[in-house]
Amino acid sequence: EHGVRVARFEFPYMAKRRVDGKRRGPDRAPVLQDCWRVVAGELGPGWAIGGKSMGGRIASMVADEVEATGLVCLGYPFHPPGKPETLRVEHLRHLATPALILQGTRDPFGTPDEVSGYPLAPGIAVHWLEDGDHSLKPRKRSGRTLEQNLREAADAIAGFLDGL
Repeated sequence: EHGVRVARFEFPYMAKRRVDGKRRGPDRAPVLQDCWRVVAGELGPGWAIGGKSMGGRIASMVADEVEATGLVCLGYPFHPPGKPETLRVEHLRHLATPALILQGTRDPFGTPDEVSGYPLAPGIAVHWLEDGDHSLKPRKRSGRTLEQNLREAADAIAGFLDGL
């Protein structure tokens, strides 16, 4: 609807799961980062990269290296749920790639109060989706719908990409 072209891929552990049906945990970060490097190399220059949760985190770790034009993360895992002291933001202090993080206000991986105190690079914008959880889904009693949050996210992403 916004005219944004998207390329999708699977990390190796997900591709294996699809083939053999066995549920397994994700590969270690170096394997996931190498996968992103290969994908970025195949795409060539001029692409924004990103992902959902861990996929966005891994994309953020290689964005500068692969010279991405931008970074979009949906539901960034700033810390494990219930462990706000175990931060996953050190590399975000010095990120040079312009970035947009879309986060639900109820996300147990990082709430507005927590994230406001994190030392994020100046080129990182955080867009909060009202009452959204880690999947951006609001509670019924909030009066918002998942469709509203996804549309707001899509509009924010399109605006961010247009500004690159």
